[in-house]
Amino acid sequence: MADYYPPLGFHFKVEFARFSGEYQFQSVSGLTVDIETEQIAEGGENRFKHKVPVRTKYPNLVLKRGLLVDSEIIDWCKNALENFDFQPTDLIVKLLNEKHEPLMSWNVVHAYPAKWSVSDFHAEENKLVIETLELTYNYFNVM
Repeated sequence: MADYYPPLGFHFKVEFARFSGEYQFQSVSGLTVDIETEQIAEGGENRFKHKVPVRTKYPNLVLKRGLLVDSEIIDWCKNALENFDFQPTDLIVKLLNEKHEPLMSWNVVHAYPAKWSVSDFHAEENKLVIETLELTYNYFNVM
């Protein structure tokens, strides 16, 4: 029997092709793909409609982390959102094992900022300010 265990989802890193270094995030979501279908009615068949695959559909990639005051990624987002100067980049999300080696990687192609938000401020709470980046992308490949 193979030495199999389900990997844990808390040890990962994100690498941007446009920026050097590794960037730490609290969470990554949106590595999802769906198949859009089209329904076709067949003449004389009233019980169902045929569903045929049309294309794949990818939601936004959502990256969350503690707010950084000085960051290349935020400058890239601000340039896109404030100046409408979009500079798409590829990025790789790597799920790591206990030796910090990639177990699985996702190559996200042609990503650019679609939304940037900062968590609410509360005078009665003592918690980190979280920034959320939403990136639109064309597709991803599992490497």
